[in-house]
Amino acid sequence: MPEGDTISRTAATLHRVFASKVLTRFESALPALTRVDHDRPLAGRTIESVAARGKHLLIYFSGDLILHTHMRMSGSWHIYRPGERWRRAARDMRIIVGTPEAEAIGFNIPIAEFLTGRDLARHRQLQALGPDLLDPAFDRDEARSRVRGHAGEAIADVLLNQRVVAGIGNVFKSEVLFVAGLDPFTRVADVSDEALDRTIEVAIRLLRVNVADRTRTLAPVPGRRTTGSLHPGSGLWVYGRGGLPCRKCGSRILSRKTGTDARLTYWCPACQLTSP
Repeated sequence: MPEGDTISRTAATLHRVFASKVLTRFESALPALTRVDHDRPLAGRTIESVAARGKHLLIYFSGDLILHTHMRMSGSWHIYRPGERWRRAARDMRIIVGTPEAEAIGFNIPIAEFLTGRDLARHRQLQALGPDLLDPAFDRDEARSRVRGHAGEAIADVLLNQRVVAGIGNVFKSEVLFVAGLDPFTRVADVSDEALDRTIEVAIRLLRVNVADRTRTLAPVPGRRTTGSLHPGSGLWVYGRGGLPCRKCGSRILSRKTGTDARLTYWCPACQLTSP
């Protein structure tokens, strides 16, 4: 599932391949995008840059036009040479952004819209995002303040709130809290300043470690790793390992659905202290 590391990696690769190139092909299966292309043709515009904001991806075109996409659970971008056979079914295509040298294909992207610079500045969802953990200018003080603003909620649920900090999804939520040694169901009000600072630093480190360039397939990377191990199947500490022994202490990994979306949280009751 795409989280901040996937989107950051995708943006960096798309930027490297397409920045400063002239767009020669644009197609979409999404009516909202094709209407804009009919009114303000994209062909001939320059792809100026590609950037990530949390789990959102922004492609900037000349002429004050921005393509905003969000992958949710299953969307992805792939890069192909023109005419190369896709590794996904054509029915899954939602967007094609092409130049003479390469094409970016957006598969199963559920959210896509064109914005102007003014639209972007007023975009409620994007402007409400918390500090981006992968931003070199990440504001730790602002992040702490936003987390503390949810004193009565469980720390696991708060980490998933993109208005608090941007970039953490369900996998990293469980992994960050395990590495930080913090019980996921601890109320924010009961998390010490030391534990909160440690959790934020772990989140930054794990996300950044998992940002690595991919030049062709930009789908979510099955090899996402938090343990440091290169052994297949040993990349994660707790996520997806309910009922299995903890890699550190041998205790049984537990799991529970939490939050309004009933997302699964995984944790080790021995390694993640009830009292932070």
